[in-house]
Amino acid sequence: MKVGLISDVHGNRVALETVLEEMPPIDGLVCAGDVVGYNPWPAECVDELRDRGVPTVMGNHDAAVVEETGFRFNAMAQAGVEHAQERLSDEQRSWLAELPIERTEYDGRLKLVHGHPDDPDRYTRYTRPHEFSARLLGEEDVLVLGHTHVQNVERYGDGIVVNPGSVGQPRDGDPRAAYGVVDLEAMDVELHRVEYDIDAVQAAVEEAGLPERIGSRLARGN
Repeated sequence: MKVGLISDVHGNRVALETVLEEMPPIDGLVCAGDVVGYNPWPAECVDELRDRGVPTVMGNHDAAVVEETGFRFNAMAQAGVEHAQERLSDEQRSWLAELPIERTEYDGRLKLVHGHPDDPDRYTRYTRPHEFSARLLGEEDVLVLGHTHVQNVERYGDGIVVNPGSVGQPRDGDPRAAYGVVDLEAMDVELHRVEYDIDAVQAAVEEAGLPERIGSRLARGN
């Protein structure tokens, strides 16, 4: 059983379509949240995942589009939230609003969250062992999370914790779209990167009147 892992699409339709086209054969696909925000195509990205029936959890940008949250956004991120609020239909907003903050799939073997399992808005960083340790794993075999936009995988005993990285806005110095594939039988994870048309996204950011840095940072992967 091979499962594709994506997270932090952030309204980047071009990157999402490229990832889905380049992903090797899989038996299922899950998304660790933040389908919308930043980039110009929130509606298209919602429809892609909704129409495919992809199990998805709510990210902090998703939440900000449909409800009041305490998460503090900078001006660039806030612009992306407001753009999504303007572009999404009532049906698309309802789909976001109904996303859970966590879910388990594949007979409870895979748990999906956005940030820290105890706090969906908390950044779980691999450089802080006291925040990221075996205690994050519950009864599941694999914990999938996002939020940091940094791709990584760690093993703790018989369990795996994996951040597939960001499809739509990587922040680890590599501008290529990120995703992963977990083999639940072999208990192995492959992390992947794929190039996509960043120039097309930057042109769309400008056309949509979004902050220029949303596009420029994509080329730097930060």
